[in-house]
Amino acid sequence: MNTIKSIVVVSLGVAICGLVSCDSGNLRRDPGHIYAPDMTYSRAYDAYTSNPNFADGQTSRQPVAGTIARGHMLPDHLKEGDTTSYKTFTTSLRFNVDEMKEGGRLFNIYCAICHGPNLDGQGPLFASGKFASMPANFKDGKYLHMPVGQMFAAAKYGKNMMGSYAAQLDEKQRWMVIAYIKKVQSENGGDAFTFGEGAAAPAAKADTGKAAMPMAAADAKKDEKKTK
Repeated sequence: MNTIKSIVVVSLGVAICGLVSCDSGNLRRDPGHIYAPDMTYSRAYDAYTSNPNFADGQTSRQPVAGTIARGHMLPDHLKEGDTTSYKTFTTSLRFNVDEMKEGGRLFNIYCAICHGPNLDGQGPLFASGKFASMPANFKDGKYLHMPVGQMFAAAKYGKNMMGSYAAQLDEKQRWMVIAYIKKVQSENGGDAFTFGEGAAAPAAKADTGKAAMPMAAADAKKDEKKTK
């Protein structure tokens, strides 16, 4: 009898301990005593609301000056209307097979409706008679050798009846679309394709004035040693 009582008492004790120690399923509302409640329950401010912690009273903040958001590229510093800089502007980006396919996909989404899926200017909008003039035919001689910077500027700022696509395509995506166009052009009499992986990046322009001075000084030292 005593043994049965002991077993019952021990079992009840184990059950009570188990219930006490079990997770309450996050239903507890009282966390107990908190040493620094302002750190546990921070005072949050919703976006676009007033905020006394900043001089301008705004919660939404501008990015820190001179910083680049992760995943974004450095600014291109192009100025709208500067056609001279358009012609010399380029990129060191090179794309693999998957990125080239993505460039083609983006072209079909944003560009093919006007320029045509075959890049011949026979897009659905023009074929339907809604445009008075044909969009650019990228297989035409006028565009086969067009500098990539001009294409980039057209995508960023728009050109003639074509609006800007800066809001739809980020900088890398614009270059991917241009790479796709240049790939197709290279297969139709255009310039050699240079956007593929392994292709050399554009060479930086050498500052011949600065480079010549150290070389001249070095040559002068050599001549001085020879005379001695």
